[in-house]
Amino acid sequence: MTTGNEPPVPAEPDPTPPGPTNDGEHPNWERPRNGMGRFQRTLKSVRRDAATAEYLADHPGTTYDQLAERFGYCHRKDAYNAVLRAKADIARPAITKLIGDESVELDALYAEACAILQRRHITVSHGKVITWLNPETQQEETLLDDGPKLAAIQAALRIRESYRKLHGLDQPAQVAVSGSVKYEVVGVAEEDLT
Repeated sequence: MTTGNEPPVPAEPDPTPPGPTNDGEHPNWERPRNGMGRFQRTLKSVRRDAATAEYLADHPGTTYDQLAERFGYCHRKDAYNAVLRAKADIARPAITKLIGDESVELDALYAEACAILQRRHITVSHGKVITWLNPETQQEETLLDDGPKLAAIQAALRIRESYRKLHGLDQPAQVAVSGSVKYEVVGVAEEDLT
């Protein structure tokens, strides 16, 4: 029997988190993670990012708070990042094509540098081929010039460096910082510090 003075019973919590998206699912609900525990983008999250950016383009006065509420992001910063990811997704095919074209050009330049390395280069001075007397055969032979080969080696190294930078293969520089800090207390006797 109830008297009407009992405290209210709390309602059962809703099993779905707040902030549903267009398809009724929350974006953080069972998102896959990679081996390092970070969230991975799925096809659904890519589509949601694109829809967020498209909505912002179609409705210019929309704030990121409104986007977060409409598309189920937890914070306006998440909506802002979604728009940035969508922009990057749109630009990615063009960037990938550009990187591919640059790679082909660098490969052609590298092949030419290697071909120069394989050739024999003779020394020419004032329009005349320089020769020398080979002491073993006692015959005049053309003097080989190593300058073009050295220049081709330098060019090949620069081309490979450009290739590594283009593809992000270089390791970032690590900076080691060491040192110590010395504290000096002024106005207190040394025996009072113990």
